[in-house]
Amino acid sequence: MSDTSPETTRWSVSVSKKTDVAVRTFLAQRGMKKGDLSKFIEEAVKWRVFEQTMADARSGFEDMSPDDLDDLLNEAVTVTRQDHNSKA
Repeated sequence: MSDTSPETTRWSVSVSKKTDVAVRTFLAQRGMKKGDLSKFIEEAVKWRVFEQTMADARSGFEDMSPDDLDDLLNEAVTVTRQDHNSKA
């Protein structure tokens, strides 16, 4: 069963045989079917992109002291709450 909607893109990927067996075994143990492989890969890619984005963001604050970072976060939360409350 293939999803050919305009919101999807078909990928061709290559992985080692060991990885293929491990992933398919993992999915099968959880009652997932062959078609669930695409969903599993998409979710894994989204998490990896998120993790990399967070690592990049964190590295931008490496030179900031914990107290300064805490002040910056508190300020951002305060402004966000004020904006949210003014729209409500």
